[in-house]
Amino acid sequence: MDSLTRRTFLEKLAAISTGSFLAAIAPDAFASGQSGPHIPFPTAPRDRIAVASYPFRAYIDIPDNRDRDPKLPGMDLTQFPSEVVTKFGVHNIEPLAQHFRSTDSAYLAKFRMALQKENVRVVNIPTHVEASFYDTDAAARRKAVAVAKKWVDVAVELGCPSIRPHINGASGSAPNVQRAAESLREVAAYGARKNVVVTLENDDPATEEAFFIVKVIDAVGNPYLRALPDFANSILTDDAAYNYRAVQAMFERAYCISHVKDGEVDDHGKQFTIDLKRTFDIAKSTNYRGYFSIEFDASGDPYPPTSKLIEQTMHYLS
Repeated sequence: MDSLTRRTFLEKLAAISTGSFLAAIAPDAFASGQSGPHIPFPTAPRDRIAVASYPFRAYIDIPDNRDRDPKLPGMDLTQFPSEVVTKFGVHNIEPLAQHFRSTDSAYLAKFRMALQKENVRVVNIPTHVEASFYDTDAAARRKAVAVAKKWVDVAVELGCPSIRPHINGASGSAPNVQRAAESLREVAAYGARKNVVVTLENDDPATEEAFFIVKVIDAVGNPYLRALPDFANSILTDDAAYNYRAVQAMFERAYCISHVKDGEVDDHGKQFTIDLKRTFDIAKSTNYRGYFSIEFDASGDPYPPTSKLIEQTMHYLS
């Protein structure tokens, strides 16, 4: 104990809790009496790979896309399935909610037709939620819940098994497990009724820190609220050991979707890299059976790095 800092001790304690998590509550569906999701996942390595639209944000031609680079060829999200099949030979995609031109029935029908034409499946929809799930203002929390429910409905329309609502910050409040859990308990229950899994990602290090996500998932205790482990987001702490502890804890609560990348770049342009093999070994150690979505996240042309990550993922899954 003398050799541990308080932070490391707490993280180790969280990891111990994590290790007993699935064994303790998965057999009876998180002790809720509710049956969990049953998604028939593919087993062939390539079939477990998806490509996220986020790395291609400079190409997505929609109004108000601040990341659009007019010097690059543009495409609507409905063209993304064809692009992914043609360039990468992958038949699963993860479209960002902000890349939808619309969520009206006509646009979703057009998107479904594009998916069917290319035999492509949407495996997850990351969504931005402007209001905070842990805001001290109950009205703001209700807005966050309503937005998340809307994207559950969009997922149903597209035959998508999961969504990932972003946990935004709240003015005057640090991340609060109790309030976040109260909000997400309602979202998870709604997802359960629609057979859509709600996932939480270790994304923003301030509002979506991995062990905060772990606590929220544990507090909700619904098998339809799961983790979305990102391979490298937690390395932005500049602490490799912490990153792997975080990824381990997230994969032990994951079900259907994860994000593959070999590193991250902070706001000052500093590059952090992770050990891909070690991270895939963590996923395997937890018996994870879901999808691996390629989400290269650095400046420059995303096509070659995405191809490389697909090849590496194929290697580590074979």
